Formats: sequence, C-alpha cells, structure tokens
Amino acid sequence: MTKSYSQLAAQLKRLDVGKVLVDEPLSKHNSWKIGGTADLLIEPGSVEQTAATVRFVREQQVPLVVIGQGTNLLFDDAGVRGLVLKIGEQLSGIQITGQRIVAGGGAWVPQLAKLSMRAGLTGLEHTIGIPGTVGGLVMMNGGSQRKGIGENVVRVKIIDAASNVKLLSRAECDFSYRHSALQGTGCVVVEVELECPSGRRTEVRREMIDDLRTRRQKLPRKQPNCGSVFLSTSEMHASVGPPGKIIEDAGLKGCRVGQAEVSHQHANFIVNLGGASSADILGLIAKIRKTVSQQIGFDLLCEVRYVSPNGGISPAHLAAE
Repeated sequence: MTKSYSQLAAQLKRLDVGKVLVDEPLSKHNSWKIGGTADLLIEPGSVEQTAATVRFVREQQVPLVVIGQGTNLLFDDAGVRGLVLKIGEQLSGIQITGQRIVAGGGAWVPQLAKLSMRAGLTGLEHTIGIPGTVGGLVMMNGGSQRKGIGENVVRVKIIDAASNVKLLSRAECDFSYRHSALQGTGCVVVEVELECPSGRRTEVRREMIDDLRTRRQKLPRKQPNCGSVFLSTSEMHASVGPPGKIIEDAGLKGCRVGQAEVSHQHANFIVNLGGASSADILGLIAKIRKTVSQQIGFDLLCEVRYVSPNGGISPAHLAAE
C-alpha cells in the first residue's frame, strides 16, 4: 500500500461509509482504557456502509480489525497500523415479534436482555451483566453461568471477508463453549436473529436482579477491566476449579505488574490502576500463568484477545509468552 492514511480517509469519506476518524486513540474504544492510536477508525451507519468499508480495505490491502465496545480486547500500546471498524450505536436496533428477536450487531447486550424480559421471554437472563455488543457476544458464543448466546441463535447475518452479505444458520455457526466458526474468518456480524421461549416476566426479572446483585458484590466495577481474563472450562472445573479460585489459591490476589493488578474482589479480573500499558497486562498474565503452572501444573488460557499493531487478533496468553 503506497497511499497515506489521510488519502485513504478522504476516499472513505467520499464513499460515505459513516464516521471516519484518523489517528484515533484506541483507549477510548475499549473497557481496559489501554492502547495507542488506530490509523483509521470507521463507525458505519448501515449494513451497506459496513460492506463498502470491508470491500475498500480488501481492495486497498489495508489491515482490518473489527470491534464492538472493546470489552474483551487488549490493544497494543503501539495501536493499530490499519483500519478499525467499530460496529456500534448506528447498528444497534432491536425488534421483538412474538418469540423472535432481531438485534443489530452493535446492540448493547444488557439492553437486549432487558427488552427480552419486558417482552415476557426467557433464555437471556445470563447475559444481563455482560458489558458488550451482540456481534461480539455471538462471535465468542459469550454468556455466563456456563451458558452461551448460541443456544438461542436462529441465524446470523454477516459480511464475509469478500464483502458479501450472508445469512448463516445456527448449525453453520458451529457454536461450542466460548467459540464459534465465525472466529478467524474476517467476517463482521451485523445482525442476529434469536428465538426465546415465553417465560414469567416476574421470575425472569428476579433472576436478572439476582445476577446483577451478585456481580456488584463480587466483581470490580469502578476500575477499568475487561471482565474475565482466563477461560473457564468444564474440565478445569472438574479437576482444579474455576480460574478465579485457582489464581486466588495461588496467592495472586493484589499481584501487580506496573499499573496492572489482579483484582482484590475477583482474581480472574485484571484492573487498570491508572495508566496501565498493554505490556503491564501481558506481563501480569505471564506471571499468573507461570505461577499457576508451577504450583498445580495447570495451563491457564486467556479468554481476552490481544490485538497486535498489524491487526492480528489472538488469545492474549500467546502474546504474553
């Protein structure tokens, strides 16, 4: 690529792909409040604008990173030398008809959960406290209480790496624990259709309130964090317990590297004490993994994803090694 990013920005504005930002601080676009600048950041206002952006970066051979609210991402201190495509508020519509819900990829997950409850539907209670967008949740088959959003998915509308709009069935998404076939394909989730059975609104509401109360009591809320850092699996639970307990038993609560600290409230959370760098976070992840491995011989794997300066996305423990 020989054109400057200012030239590319001018082209993108002429193409009318939505909001175009140059040298945008990524710390404004993730919940850890960490990361350098993105050469370009686009916030499209429609599926068509999203497809046009994907087509443009393919033609111009520009590295592409797709994000929602960045609640499960660690950006490098060097930022991203390419284009960050943010699926956000402009693609956040939610429509409910009977037991079917159609949500934009940028819809806020807690809002989706609340609206499903008000419509007398059940099945999304476990998502009420998850800070993120629907597209990211589907991509990761996210959820809590060992549940995943994939259980309710009917079909997913994506823009593939060739900029084609496609509809995928639940089976084609191949959901498994915190995984889907969408990962690593370069696609963008722009819309999701869900099916939720009818439930008693009072019971659904009570379960959501209980979930939020537990989260307030056990999880850090005032310091920047990305949620659970390490992946929990059924095999782990059966043999050594959940990551938070493993890390706490290893005596690592409060452990620090630079301005990154293992939360005193929940050991599977790493908080930014103020000014933490991506190097601090990766260093602390490495220290946790080494200590746990030495003590119990178990290899903790990261749920959080690291975004490299060239736009590569991988589980953060791979970058911490």
